Amino acid sequence: MKLILSFALTLFIFFNSSSQINLHDSTVQVIGYWNNHEKQSYVVTHEKIKLNETDTLSTEYFKYTVDVTIVDSTQNSYTIDWYYHDYELQTDNPIMEKILSITEDMTIKIKTNEMGAFKEIVNWKEIRDCIYKATGMLKQESLSIPNMYKLIGQIENMYFSKETIEASAINEIQQFYSYHGGKYKLNEEINAGMKVMNQYGGEPFDTDVTVWLDEINETDNTSVLRMYQSVDPNQLTKATYHYLVFLAENLKIPGPKWEDIPPLSNEAWTASRIHGSGWPIYSVETRNVSAEGIVNTEETVIEIQ
Repeated sequence: MKLILSFALTLFIFFNSSSQINLHDSTVQVIGYWNNHEKQSYVVTHEKIKLNETDTLSTEYFKYTVDVTIVDSTQNSYTIDWYYHDYELQTDNPIMEKILSITEDMTIKIKTNEMGAFKEIVNWKEIRDCIYKATGMLKQESLSIPNMYKLIGQIENMYFSKETIEASAINEIQQFYSYHGGKYKLNEEINAGMKVMNQYGGEPFDTDVTVWLDEINETDNTSVLRMYQSVDPNQLTKATYHYLVFLAENLKIPGPKWEDIPPLSNEAWTASRIHGSGWPIYSVETRNVSAEGIVNTEETVIEIQ
């Protein structure tokens, strides 16, 4: 559900090849000043917790290392490789180990604009074909595992097209570049509405977004930026209902009734400390999806090595 703020930040972009921190007017520009073949490695951790009020229903934790390398630099863009490796997993769900193995040692090639704002995934067809080949093998290996076909189908839907990959399969990359391309003033909020892709395949969701510069640290040449996102709950609930009906029809089982679907909410908080070079030092995003006392919390942390 994460997308960069290109919808509004064009109002605040002022390219400047000098330092990104301006103490005279308390502003920060987030721009990628990257050299060709420059590389940084990051540890990415994901933790998912399902709660029913104060009771923990399930937990899931995994981490991996990603090498982020500038492979091409032009006047108008950067081409960047994200290489994923060294996965570690802690979960009570044995199926997850098989699923995560699909993306081990994968390289995702993306392109940004000259400021480092995410533009597109470049090798999406290669990634799609790799994922579908792996899921095909998993289907054959997992004929006796309940719900495995359903889980594999959900993965394949995420990698079905360039749009679905960018919307739902590269969330940590979207998080990484969330603030690039913008100019921000200390403690001044930027409020905007945006459209984000509906992962269920319907109309995009309306989403309210607030972004602000929370801290400037001249000594270490870093700044802290924060973002809050909230998806329209009515649109989210309707989309979830239609998707569950679609699944039921394909599985040839009784579908849900509209009155049985509780109102849903989807909120996210993102905070990133970013160096003046444009490399994030640390970023954390916490997303809560809740309904009738059940809260699914997912936290993604990106930390430079």
